[in-house]
Amino acid sequence: MTDTTTVTKPGEIVERALELSRTDGCVVIAQESGTANLRWAGNALTTNGLTHSRQVTVIATVDGAEGTASGVVSRSGVTPADLEGLVRAAEEAARGAGPAEDANPLVGGTEFAAGFDEPPAGTSIEVFREFAPALGEAFARARAGGRRLYGFASHEVSSRYVGNSAGLRARHDQPTGTFELNAKSADMSRSAWAGAATRDFTDVDVARAEAELEQRVAWAARRVDLPAGRYETLLPPSAVADLMIYLAWSAGARDAHEGRTVFSKPGGGTRVGEKLSSLPLTLRSDPAYPGLECAPFSTAAASGDTSSVFDNGFALQPTSWIADGVLSTLPASRHSAALAGLPAAPDIDNLVLESGGADRSLADMVASTKRGLLLTCLWYIREVDPQTLLLTGLTRDGVYLVEDGEVVGAVNNYRFNESPVDLLGRVTEAGATERTMPREWGDYFSRAAMPPLRVPDFNMSSVSQAS
Repeated sequence: MTDTTTVTKPGEIVERALELSRTDGCVVIAQESGTANLRWAGNALTTNGLTHSRQVTVIATVDGAEGTASGVVSRSGVTPADLEGLVRAAEEAARGAGPAEDANPLVGGTEFAAGFDEPPAGTSIEVFREFAPALGEAFARARAGGRRLYGFASHEVSSRYVGNSAGLRARHDQPTGTFELNAKSADMSRSAWAGAATRDFTDVDVARAEAELEQRVAWAARRVDLPAGRYETLLPPSAVADLMIYLAWSAGARDAHEGRTVFSKPGGGTRVGEKLSSLPLTLRSDPAYPGLECAPFSTAAASGDTSSVFDNGFALQPTSWIADGVLSTLPASRHSAALAGLPAAPDIDNLVLESGGADRSLADMVASTKRGLLLTCLWYIREVDPQTLLLTGLTRDGVYLVEDGEVVGAVNNYRFNESPVDLLGRVTEAGATERTMPREWGDYFSRAAMPPLRVPDFNMSSVSQAS
């Protein structure tokens, strides 16, 4: 038996909790996270800091005549002395629960066990050693140009250890970095935004971001008021990411099979196999996608439509949700996949949209636009109708008018009403895919690569007073 006085590493926490288990099955997830951050306002750093956290989840399973029940308890700041109470609480919850409809045999295997006995990874302010001087140079350029820069940078490294009574041992270290930069004119009347997602901040080009914002603030010196309506619109990768992420979040196989979503087939079943776009668009996830690497196995502290506590440790495979414009599969746990008659495909923590052979940049697409709008980003996105996946939201930090291939000024903000599924069927051009930072969902989902899209009739439903 493990000596509790020496239990300090997350892997040891998992092993000790499994030793304490007295039920038919047990899954333990231990996660250690460290975060470093910088914030700035008015061309000067304001704060920086480091934080650290630990969370342990115990999932107890109890077999009964009518099926297997599960009980889940999660707690933060867990010490070795807290483990027995945590395990007993999960066991009590399992004994008090009815049979779990998603019950499946626990996943075994040590395919992802490398480093399970080692300390967690971490981060420090040193991650900004190249980024911070570049930021200082951007402050100087902005100050000289009469602009003010605001924003923040955050870097988190989360080490997740998962083990169970069926022999599973798995570990994954996930670095997640985000950078957001906002430039304002001296009178604060004009605003522009840029962002980037990164693993280590070595690939963040602060100078390029600041130069793009300088250009956009200059574009906004001329203001053109336009009414609501449908406009040919260029969506940059960030805005496309926010729409596609919401599509992916809404694509659960069970909800679709039971007739509750836009992916439900009239009369029953799902729309898998249906053509959604005339362009060869592929929406996919791959744990090994370069620059967007994420956990290669499923981790779930709660069961839902696309995940199950019984699937912890399930190996994730490269998956095309839409292939060459055709809906090819839907996110599903082992249980929901069986209900829908689809392969098991738990959530994967990245998302990529590609159009075969497309190589044009957003600038190229602007240059070939006779008259239309160029967005910066979307925000405050909310769902209006799940049956069509109609979303509403606002434009933010720059909507620009393009005429004869050139940006001629900034227009007012809008409220939009669009379904990303319907939008895929109306897109007339997709550019080259690039890694991007989702503006709206970046706090929850930052690993995305998207192309710019041309939509001939994007619905700007009303003028917004937001600025």
